[in-house]
Amino acid sequence: MSSPASDSPEGAYHKLHPTIRRWIRDQGWDELREIQARTILSVIDGHRDILIAATTAAGKTEAAFLPILTQVADRSDAGFSVLYISPLKALINDQFKRLDELCDKMDIPVVKWHGDAPQSAKKRAISNPQGVALITPESIEAMLTRRAGDARRLLSTADFIVIDELHSFLQGPRGLHLASLLRRIDAMASKPARRMGLSATIGDLPQAARWLRPSNQDSVEILEAKTDAPELRLQIRGYVEPPELDDPDHAEGGSGAEEVPRRIALDSIADHLFGTLRGSNNLVFGSSRRTVESTADRLRRRSEKAKVPDEFFPHHGSLSKTLREELEDRLKDGNLPTTAICTSTLELGVDIGSVKSVAQIGSPRSLSSLRQRLGRTGRRRGTPSILRVYVREPHIDNESGILDRLRPNTIRSVAVIRLLLEKFVEPAGQVPEVASTLIHQILSVIAERGGIKARPLYDLLCGPGPFAAVSVSEFAELLRHLASGAIQFVEQSGDGLIMLAEKGEHTVQSRSFFAVFESAEEWRLTMGGKTLGTLPLSYPVHKDGLVVFAGRRWIVQDIDEKTSTLFVAPHPGGVVPRFERADGERLHNRLAEEMRRVYLASDVPPYLDDRGQELLAEGREMFQSLKLETTTFVQEERDLHVFLWRGSQTTAVFGAAAAMAGLPGQVHDLGLTLAQTNATEALPKLKALATEEEVDPVRLSGFVKDIAAGKFKDQVPGPLARSLWVRQNTSEINAIGEIARSL
Repeated sequence: MSSPASDSPEGAYHKLHPTIRRWIRDQGWDELREIQARTILSVIDGHRDILIAATTAAGKTEAAFLPILTQVADRSDAGFSVLYISPLKALINDQFKRLDELCDKMDIPVVKWHGDAPQSAKKRAISNPQGVALITPESIEAMLTRRAGDARRLLSTADFIVIDELHSFLQGPRGLHLASLLRRIDAMASKPARRMGLSATIGDLPQAARWLRPSNQDSVEILEAKTDAPELRLQIRGYVEPPELDDPDHAEGGSGAEEVPRRIALDSIADHLFGTLRGSNNLVFGSSRRTVESTADRLRRRSEKAKVPDEFFPHHGSLSKTLREELEDRLKDGNLPTTAICTSTLELGVDIGSVKSVAQIGSPRSLSSLRQRLGRTGRRRGTPSILRVYVREPHIDNESGILDRLRPNTIRSVAVIRLLLEKFVEPAGQVPEVASTLIHQILSVIAERGGIKARPLYDLLCGPGPFAAVSVSEFAELLRHLASGAIQFVEQSGDGLIMLAEKGEHTVQSRSFFAVFESAEEWRLTMGGKTLGTLPLSYPVHKDGLVVFAGRRWIVQDIDEKTSTLFVAPHPGGVVPRFERADGERLHNRLAEEMRRVYLASDVPPYLDDRGQELLAEGREMFQSLKLETTTFVQEERDLHVFLWRGSQTTAVFGAAAAMAGLPGQVHDLGLTLAQTNATEALPKLKALATEEEVDPVRLSGFVKDIAAGKFKDQVPGPLARSLWVRQNTSEINAIGEIARSL
């Protein structure tokens, strides 16, 4: 790396700190990657915020930190110079390992700051804040509410704030939370820190830039990596359940000695996984914790039956940190072949090394998630990415309904692959928890400051950013509501200060306050003094009850209700527990439209196995027999199916409009099912939605179920919830007339 042009990779290399250049040589790097060189030049020569979009394992972390550490190497001011914010503690631990050696060589302190990090290192940082802090949003929240003085001293002087896995913050309440925390940190600072966002899967880069710097998205420089994707090898495998199956994830062999006399689809899927994946490292994603546990249990049983070492282990959020980390370390070490059966817990960038293949049980619903998962495989140069999708469809007989006969899971899988090959990624969707998260932040700011007047509180929280849609009058009404006798979260002093009332104090003092997402009370499972993980407290348990957990089978020997502890021991029988229900991923409009195109097409993708091809043919045949190319309405007994081919949110809003017109129904991936009506009755009512000059949005919002969402949904005033829903769904409301005219 010599004789460089200033804008070349070599030129970028020579702009780095000498210690960093020496570290790069010690790593044996031949050259900087293209995205690293571009980022180095932008950080060192520029002053803008930066958004880096690059595939998994493209070197984003080094792209961010090599120039940032160069910039802060000689800084002597007190306070952290860099805040690295991650959605996962495990990712923070990984990044600490990657940065610690280099930062040590540069005499730049680096500290992990989350609930499981060592207290001694945090205490040293509090007494002498310097260098890099690797932190979660919840730990920032805890610092602001519990140690406000330290928070200002530690956080307000940062030169850079790096947000990793930015796409995970673009939707959901944690994204609202972090955006608000960043705004509050800026308000403390004499000069706002430069922000840098890192992500592998962003469907709408300008949308991400708006999130990164809401007050001026044009200040964000977008750097998109120019990399070639590895060869993709894929297969969709189809499976059909037996007749009259109520539980597609039940434990193999039933809950005791009595064997279930028939096999279900998951048994055959486990057979294929066992025969195909043994001997290598892989990830198998299940659509739920229940699917993960049932699959891991089946694979362990097959290993025992074949008298071979078990290579298959579960990984999900209810398992103990110890069990999760043991599996992550085993994958990363690569000494023993290992397959993780997991939920989205291994979707984000925790370092587990390269895996040979990725599988998904269940038809994908999100291109963003699928691309993120696929990025785990094919990371070594010259090796392909391998994806297997296992699709389960119900048994069809004379009693089967139209929707099942259309084989939507198979059709959606093919549609997802078609969009994947087109490199489509859906943008982030709406976040319904705005009002709930605003309540959380109101309580947080009051706790941080001891009290604050209404207007400064509004200006701090509701400028450009996550709560910009809330008006001054709505904010004032929200404060009055929170001060009401029914809520008692805040109160106002004689001089106008908003302070915490008794219930507000109690809420903020709870350890669960730091997170904006809801956390259910849980049973703790222990075996021989070792914690295995947790189950929802709502899950019914009793002494001698059987449970499948951590990929194994247990019997409950004793229960300590005072500490919510279950004492378990190994047992041959087991019942797969039902965890708290998670909301399904919403379908984007583009995916729903692509499903219709798959129905209309005649090609048979070569990546479908024989059963998958049969299921595709069955779905297309049913589509044709119903004349759905030209027909919107299909009668089935007393109900009327309305096929809309729109995304989940658009369909849900139109469903609310139908209910407002006197046609309540059920939303599904293909449209609506209206109860106890027919086309003759329904069509005039639906057509009337098109003839009205405009649908009254406020009246429409009254037909939306559970319109308030989030941790503090019960404290959200109804008018505010409806007003925010209307603003978030403007385009969907405007589409009602267009859809009605097309019927």
